[in-house]
Amino acid sequence: MAVYRQAVFLDRLLFAVKSAPCQARCCAGTHRPQYSTTTSPNEKTFEKILIANRGEIACRVMKTCKKMGIQTVAVHSDVDSSAVHVKMADEAVCVGPAPTGKSYLNMEAIMEAIRQTGAQAVHPGYGFLSENKEFAKRLAAEGVTFIGPDTHAIQAMGDKIESKLIAKAAKVNTIPGFDGVVKTAEEAVKIAQEIGYPVMIKASAGGGGKGMRIAWNDEETREGFRFSSQEAASSFGDDRLLIEKYIDNPRHIEIQVLADKHGNALWLNERECSIQRRNQKVVEEAPSTFLDPDTRRAMGEQAVQLAKAVKYSSAGTVEFLVDSQKNFYFLEMNTRLQVEHPITECITGLDLVEQMIRVAKGYRLQHQQKDIPINGWAIESRVYAEDPYKSFGLPSIGRLSEYQEPLDLSNVRVDSGIEEGSDISIYYDPMISKLVTYGSTRAEALSRMEDALDHYVIRGVTHNIPLLREIITHPRFISGDISTNFLPEVYPDGFKGHQLDAESCRELLASAAALYITAQLRSRNILGPLRVSSAPVESGYWELCVELGGERHQVDITKSGDVYTVEAGGGTVEVCGQWNLASPLLPVSVNGADRMLQCLSRDASGTIVLQYMGTLFKLRILSQRAAELDSYMPEKVSEDTSSILRSPMPGTVVAVSVKPGDTVAEGQEICVIEAMKMQNSLTAARQAKVKSVHCNAGETVGEGDLLVELE
Repeated sequence: MAVYRQAVFLDRLLFAVKSAPCQARCCAGTHRPQYSTTTSPNEKTFEKILIANRGEIACRVMKTCKKMGIQTVAVHSDVDSSAVHVKMADEAVCVGPAPTGKSYLNMEAIMEAIRQTGAQAVHPGYGFLSENKEFAKRLAAEGVTFIGPDTHAIQAMGDKIESKLIAKAAKVNTIPGFDGVVKTAEEAVKIAQEIGYPVMIKASAGGGGKGMRIAWNDEETREGFRFSSQEAASSFGDDRLLIEKYIDNPRHIEIQVLADKHGNALWLNERECSIQRRNQKVVEEAPSTFLDPDTRRAMGEQAVQLAKAVKYSSAGTVEFLVDSQKNFYFLEMNTRLQVEHPITECITGLDLVEQMIRVAKGYRLQHQQKDIPINGWAIESRVYAEDPYKSFGLPSIGRLSEYQEPLDLSNVRVDSGIEEGSDISIYYDPMISKLVTYGSTRAEALSRMEDALDHYVIRGVTHNIPLLREIITHPRFISGDISTNFLPEVYPDGFKGHQLDAESCRELLASAAALYITAQLRSRNILGPLRVSSAPVESGYWELCVELGGERHQVDITKSGDVYTVEAGGGTVEVCGQWNLASPLLPVSVNGADRMLQCLSRDASGTIVLQYMGTLFKLRILSQRAAELDSYMPEKVSEDTSSILRSPMPGTVVAVSVKPGDTVAEGQEICVIEAMKMQNSLTAARQAKVKSVHCNAGETVGEGDLLVELE
C-alpha cells in the first residue's frame, strides 16, 4: 500500500467567500477564503474515511475531512497512481487497471481496500458507486458507514420509473408520460404517439445526460430508443428506458435538500442549471434569476416532501423542469453530492460534505429552515478538456504541459484534482476543474467569472474556456433570458468563438503588433548584432502587415516609453504593457481598458497565437518587405473532407455500418464512436460509394484518425 502525506495540496482547494455576509471566514493575508467549521470539537465522527472516487471530488471531500481531523484513504487505478487525490490522501490503495469497470467500479477491490486500511466510513463522491445500492448494502454488511442515504432511498430514487410514482404519491408535480418500461422501438413509437411529440426518451437508471434523447417524430423515436438503450447499458449496466412528455424551452432548476436520520429535512435554496449541452450542465448559478419567493418556497417544500417520503438522510438534490409560466415538474432526485454543490455552499455558508459526515454518524441537523439564507450570488463554470467548436464540446485528451489556476483573485474558488503534468485520458470524465466566483450581486459574480476565465492558464489540451466566457458575457445570459435550449438557439450553426467587431479587431491587431515589437526589441537587446530581425528595431516607428482571419491589415506603430500608438483598422489604439514575455499571462491596457492576453506560441515566421476575450486567434505579423515576398509562396491545398470521414474525438468504435462497395446517402450513419460513455453517430457528408474502411468495432481511435474513405 502506498502512503502519501502532502499538506501543500490543501492550499489549492481552500474555499472562500471573502467579505461575504455568511458563516465563511477569510484566511489572514490571502484572497483565498475557507469554510467555517460548525462541528464542535467534542463531536466525534469518524477516525478514517475512504473516498471511493477520483479527481476533483475526491480532493474536495478530503479537504473537509482534514479540516475535521479525519484521516483519508484514496483509491486509484494504475494510471492514477501519481494523481493529486492520491498525493493528498493519508493512505492510497490501487484497486485495478485504468478501465472504470476494473478499478473505480470494482466493488470487491474497494471492499478489500477498506479492510486493509481499517476505514470506518466511505464517501462515494458523485458518479461511479455513489448511487449503487449493492455497494451500500455490502458496506452495511461489514459494519462500514456509507456517507449517503440508505439503500431504500437509493433504490427508490435511482429508478426513474419508481421515483416518479413515489413523487406522485408525495404530491410532487410530475411530467405527463408513460410510467412503465419501454421494451421495443415500435412500442416506443406507439407510446410517443399517444403522449404527443416531442417526447424525451431516457434511461430508467440514468443520470448526467447519458441515455437521453429528444424525439420529434417516429423515426427519431426509433433511433433514440437504440442509442439510449446502448448508452444506458454501457454507463449503468441497465438498458431499461422510459418515455415522457418533453417540456419545450424549459429551465432546469434544482433544489438542494439536507436531511438527517431523525426526520428533519431542509431545502437549501435552488440552483439554476439551464445552460447545458447534450443534457449535461455547463454553467450553473445560485440563486436563479427566474424564481420568485413563492415559487422557490413551493419547490423547496415539495422537494422536502419527497425526501421525507423515502426517509431520506444526507445531502441530495431534487431536479425540476420549470416552464415559462413558472409551472414546475419533478425530473429526478440525485441521491448524492452534486457536481455543482459549491455554489450552494457559497450562498448559505454551509459545508455540505461536513453535513453529510455528521448525518452519517447519526447527529441531528444543526439548522432550521429559517436559518438558511441566500447571501449574495455564486456562479460555477465547468472547465473541461473539450473542443467547444465540435458539438459544443467533444472530449480532448493530452498532458497539461502548463497549468495555472486563478487563485490569486478574490472571491474565486477552484475545485480541481489535477496539476501541471497531469494527463487527461480517454478513460475518465474530461473535467479539469470547477471554477466558482462569488459576489454580493450577480453582476459582481459575473464580472469576477470573466476575470477568472481570462486568468486561467491551460496548455496541452483543448479546453472550453472560449465557450464559457462567451456564455457568461452574452446579453441573453446577463439578462437571465435562458433555457435548456440556450446554446442551440444562440449558436444555431455551432460555436464559432468570439466574433470580432471593428473595435475589438483593432484592439487585437494593435495588441499583437505591440507584443511583436516588444519581442523584437527584447531579442535585440539580449543578442545584439547577432540577432537577425524580421523588422527594423533601431527606430521608434514601424510599418507592419498583420494577417488575421485571411485578411491583411496595414499597421503603423510608434513607441514612446511603455506606450505604443498603433494605427490599425481605420482607427488609433494606445497599448500600454510592461510584459514579462516568459509569463503565460500578459496584462495590457488598451485605450485605458484593462485586458488580459495569453500568448500560446510565437515563431520566426511571425506567426503568433493569442488568447483574447477567451478565444484563440492566429495572426501573422510581417514587415512590409516580407509581406511582398510572401505573395510568391505557394498556397497549401486543403484536404477534401467530403470524401473522407475522420474521428472528431478520441474514443472507441462501437459499430461500423458500412463496408467497401456500399453506396451511402447524404446523412446516412457510417459508424458510431463512444467517448466518455456518450455515443456519437458519424454520418456521410454526401452520396457516394465506400472506397475503404479503416476501423473495426472495438478499436480505439484518436482525434483526426481516418475512419472511412469515399470514392
